[in-house]
This record gives sequence, C-alpha cells and structure tokens, in this order.
Amino acid sequence: MANSLVFKDYIVFIFYFIVVACYGYWIYNRKKKASTDTKDFFLAEGSLTWWAIGASLIASNISAEQFVGMSGDGYFIGIGIAVYEWLAALSLVIIAVWFIPVYLKNKIYTMPQFLTRRYNETVALIMAVFWLFLYVFVNLTSILYLGSVAINGLAGGQYLHIIMIGLAVFALIITLGGMKVIGYTDVIQVAVLIIGGIATTYLALSIVGERLGGGSSVIEGFKTLMEKAPDHFHMILPKPDETTPQVEVDKYLILPGIAMYFAGQWIVNLNYWGCNQYITQRALGADLKTARRGLIFASFLKLFMPVIVMLPGIAAFVLHKNGELEHLIGGKDGAYSAILAFLPSGLKGLSIAALTAAIVASLAGKANSISTIYVLDIHKKYFNKAADERKMVNIGRITVIVAMIIAIIFTWNDSLGIGGKGGFTFIQKYTGFISPGVFAMFILGMFWKRTTGAAAIAGVITGFLLSIIFNNYAPEWFGTETWLYTAYKNSAGIYEIPFLLSMGYSFFFTVALMVIMSLLGPKVNPKAFEHDKKMFKVEPSTLALIMVILIILSLLYVRFW
Repeated sequence: MANSLVFKDYIVFIFYFIVVACYGYWIYNRKKKASTDTKDFFLAEGSLTWWAIGASLIASNISAEQFVGMSGDGYFIGIGIAVYEWLAALSLVIIAVWFIPVYLKNKIYTMPQFLTRRYNETVALIMAVFWLFLYVFVNLTSILYLGSVAINGLAGGQYLHIIMIGLAVFALIITLGGMKVIGYTDVIQVAVLIIGGIATTYLALSIVGERLGGGSSVIEGFKTLMEKAPDHFHMILPKPDETTPQVEVDKYLILPGIAMYFAGQWIVNLNYWGCNQYITQRALGADLKTARRGLIFASFLKLFMPVIVMLPGIAAFVLHKNGELEHLIGGKDGAYSAILAFLPSGLKGLSIAALTAAIVASLAGKANSISTIYVLDIHKKYFNKAADERKMVNIGRITVIVAMIIAIIFTWNDSLGIGGKGGFTFIQKYTGFISPGVFAMFILGMFWKRTTGAAAIAGVITGFLLSIIFNNYAPEWFGTETWLYTAYKNSAGIYEIPFLLSMGYSFFFTVALMVIMSLLGPKVNPKAFEHDKKMFKVEPSTLALIMVILIILSLLYVRFW
C-alpha cells in the first residue's frame, strides 16, 4: 500500500502532538512535587477532578484493542461485540456505588495493598507478580502491536517498527511525569479520540449510504448497514447445532449467546473495572463524591463508545462484501485501517491522531500501573524497605522504561501471536485466565467477613488452573458434550468451550471452594472490612444519572436483542 498521508495529515498530527506535549509539560511544572512524592506520582492524590477521572478512565480503556480489535470483531460478528462496552457502563455504576466506597474507606491505593489488608502478604505477592506479567506480556504488547499495525497500514506499510518505537517513546514522555500528567493529558486524549472517532464513523456511514444506499446521509448509511447485513445487528447469537456453518460457530465461540450473561461477561467487566490497578488507580486518590461522579461520567460515555469503535467495522464488512473495499488487508483487524483510507486529507490525520491518543493514553496508564505495583508492593517491601520518596519515584520511572522495552521486544515480530488470534479476543481470552480467581477473591473479601486468607490463596490458584483446564483440556479429557458444557469445533478443527463460559465455570467452582474452606475457619475473619451502610448511599443527582444510564441501556437491548 502506498503512503496515503499528505501534508495536511502530518500538520494535523504534529499539532496534536505539540498540544499534548506542551499541556503535559505545563501540568508537570505546576506541581513538581510529583517528581519526589510517591502518592502524587502514582496516584495524583486528591488533584484529579471528576471529569478528569472519567475522561482518564475512558482514554486509558479505549485503545488499539477497541479501535482495531473491536472494530475487527464488529466486522466479523457485528453489534454483539458492543456487549463489552454496554455492560461496562453498568459495571461502572456497580463499582461506583459498592466497590469504591470500600477502597476509599480503607485507604487502599493498590490492589495488592487491598489483598494484604484483607488477607495476607502471600496473597498480595502472588497477585502482584500475576498482574505484572499480565500487564507487560498481554496488555502492553497487544496495545503496542495493534496500534502499530493500524497506523502503519495508513503510512504505507513500511514503517511498523519505527511507529512502534515512536508510540512507546510518546507514552514514556507522558508516563514519566506521573499520574497527574497522565490524568489531565487524558482529557485532551479522550476529546481527540472521540472527535476523530466520530469523524471516522460519520464518513464511513456517508460512504456506505452514497455507494450502496439512497443517499450520503449518516441515517441513510446506517439504514443501508442494517439492510445489507441484518445478521450483524443482533446482540444475542443463537446456539449452534449440527447444521450451523463454521463461520457462525466461530462467532459463537467469541460471544456465546445469552449464556455468557450468566457466566464470564460479568466477571470480565466487574474484574476489569473494579479489581484492576490500571483502572481503579484513577479514582483511588479522590474523595468518594468525586470518585463516584468520575465513574458515572465514564459510564455515560461508555454507552456511546460502540459508535466509534464498532460501527466502522460493520461499515467495512458491508463495503467489502459489496466489492467496495478492495484494499482491506490483515484480516478482520485490518477493517479500521481500511475505513481510514477513505478519509480526505486532514481528517485522516485527525483520525490517526485519535488512534494515537487512544494508544498512548492506554500505554501510559498501563505503564504507570506497572510501576505502582512494582514499587509499592514489591520493591519497597522486599528489596529496599528504607527507600525514600525520591528514590521510589526514580525506581518507578526505571520500571516504566524496562516494561516498555520488554513490550517492544515481544511485539517486534509478534512473537506472542497477537495478530493471528485477533487483538480484542487475544486480550479478553488471556486476561480471563486469572480473572475468575481474582474476582472471586475480591468480591468475597469485600462483602463476606468469613473469607479467609487460605481460601484466597486456594481460590486464585484454583481459578487459574481451572481456566487452563476448561480452555485447553476439558473437551479432550471429559468429552465434547457434558451436563456442564458443550464444546464446538473451531475453524482449525479443534474442539473448544467458548472462553466466556469457561471463565464462568472457573469462577463458580472457585467460589464454591473458597466458601467451603472459609466455613471451616472462624465465623468472622479478624482482617475483614467493616462496612457502614451510609457509605453506599448515593446522592439524588447521582441516582438520577444512574437511572438515565439504565434506561438508555434497556432501550438499546430492546432494539437490538
């Protein structure tokens, strides 16, 4: 593919870069305390407003796996993939009402710290190591790879490694300034990614309407999508039978119909938004009122994210199906880049800036979380207990650099096979290996006083092992059709259980084991948290916003069920 960028695109992108860099530098200079204070560097303690928290949550969450990966799954499956965004909106409401008050009342700054206070040091250390490996080898690598592939496709297809290094360096510049710089630059990043994303979707729908429909309006384009690809506008996929085509079976393996709502889909969302250092870190330095408003603001934004991260993929499917998108390359993960190639000069630069904003914000947030966990929960406890504030911040910066270098090494030739699995599915599947045990440990630890430390250790190990068994060995060991599950043959001819159902089975068995073990212990664990009913009470204005979110979500499901 020839370089499809022109001078206007470069100007728009450079302008975006200068604005973000200058604003970040200004924020950094306003409070240089962040260079020596650990809580300020890692948490921006008390300095983020509700809108900064909400914007930072979205900017850190919406990255290459959404723009590229989710758009790719929109191309392959359709609107059903929006479940990750729409249930995230509801999950954020649950986190705001019930999870955040527990963290803030007990002055929790990191997730391993929660585990130390509620259980013991052993549980915290095990999970700190788990999280570090997950963040570096799954999240950083996938974000970097997918983002590089997408931008490289627009830049001519010959600059993958240069773009990869450029994204990593850009993220490092922001990350080394601390969480306050990340949080406030994320406000610009989320504005850019939303504006650029809307522009991309607008023009994609206009092209569909003009070339395949009755006019170039957005409404006409959306109607054309629904007419040309009606199978792409259903949230619930039917369960396959012996006559189901292989392509439909492959879709079901990713989104197993209504069954996933009783299994892994909730675990994915609640664990990600409520038990994940990378996300909760934004709210842990604020007071309860500010944190809640930030989470609710993020929830509201989440309802509209499928418009910019999924619809372009469906548009690419319809155009490609009707012979209008011959430059689609790289399988389903090439759908977003193919749509961007249609954009006029200037707007193409804006869309690349939006994609870059999403990638850099996520890389920066993830890198900061890696350094926070390593410094506060491993280095300070086990390597240098006497380290002062300045030294810990410096160690945090070194950790960020090392993590990014490791990510580049493993992304360089896609040694982890991210491209082959599909970016979004890769992240969800491998994150799901530890999600059941982690979520079981957190939810029982928060709200059941009897949960013991021994049960927590057994739970996280059992959840991990069961995830491996259900995902890789169960069909071979126990058969493809049992009272518990049905395994389906994938496109490679191998039987597998839908990973969201595997996650649900792992979670329920893990919870059962933890409950049994805890019942053998004391009636109340001495380290259990004390709850005050008042801390779960929400203000009338917040309650009204929650009701609006629930109404919109209900209408979406009624329309696209």
